[in-house]
Amino acid sequence: MPIPEDVTGEEIDKDVKQELQSLPKTLADDVARNLVMVARLIDEDPEGAYGYSRVALRLASRVAAVREAAGFAAYANQKYSEALAEFRAARRMTGTVELWPVMADCERGLGRPEKALDMAGAPEVNKLDKAGQVEMRLVAAGARRDMDQIDAAIVTLQSPELASNSVQPWTARLRYAYADALLAAGREGEAREWFAKAVEADRDGSTDASDRLAELDGVEFVDALDESGADEAVSSAAPEAEEKQAEAEEKKPVVEADDEIVDEARDED
Repeated sequence: MPIPEDVTGEEIDKDVKQELQSLPKTLADDVARNLVMVARLIDEDPEGAYGYSRVALRLASRVAAVREAAGFAAYANQKYSEALAEFRAARRMTGTVELWPVMADCERGLGRPEKALDMAGAPEVNKLDKAGQVEMRLVAAGARRDMDQIDAAIVTLQSPELASNSVQPWTARLRYAYADALLAAGREGEAREWFAKAVEADRDGSTDASDRLAELDGVEFVDALDESGADEAVSSAAPEAEEKQAEAEEKKPVVEADDEIVDEARDED
C-alpha cells in the first residue's frame, strides 16, 4: 500500500522503535512507516488502517507492537475474533495486562458478555493502572447492559472515579456511560444531570454528550449551511407559492371581464 513521502517512521513511539531494533534496518523502517499509517488512519479510516496493519503484520509478526497495532485495527473494524487473537499474541510476548480491558470488550463483541464479566473479576484487573481499571469498569457495565441488567450496570459504574470532581482522561466517558444507563432505566432527570457533567469534562469532544443533553431538553439544531435543509425549506415553500399563484389566476379573468364591461359601456355612450 502506498505511503506518503512525509511519513518517515520516526514518528512512532520510542518504545515501539526500540522493539523494532531487533529487525534489519530497512525492514524496521518499512514496518515503522506502516505503523505510523495505522495510527494516522485508525479513527477516520479504519479500513485503511487495517490494510496497513496487515502489511506490518506480514513483515514482522514476531514484534509485539505490530501484533498490538493489528489488534486495534481489527477491533476498529469490528473484527473481534481477529482482534482478540492479536491481543492475546501481544500479551504472550510482553507479559503485560494493559490489553485486558479491550480483550474483554472483544468478548462482548463476540456475543459473550458473561466471559467479559469473568475477566472483569479476574486477578489481572488488580494489576491495571487507574485508567485501565476504569476502562474495565466501563466494559463490565456494557456487559451488564448486553444482558439487560440495567440496574446492575448502574451500580457497576458507581465508583470513586465517578464521584470525583477532578477531570481525568476517562472522566467524560465514565459520566456519559452512567448517564446513558440512567436514561435506559427511565431515570431521565438524573440522566440529564450526568450528561451535563459529562459535557463539562468532555474537553476534546470524545462523546456526543452535548447532543444527548440538547435532545433531553427538546432543543433541535438546524445547520444553516446544510443544503438538504435548504432544499427542504424551498420544497415546503413551493406549495404555498403555487397556491397563491393559482388564486391570482382565478381572480384575473374576473378583472378582464370587468374591463370588457367598461369598454362596452363606453361604446354605448
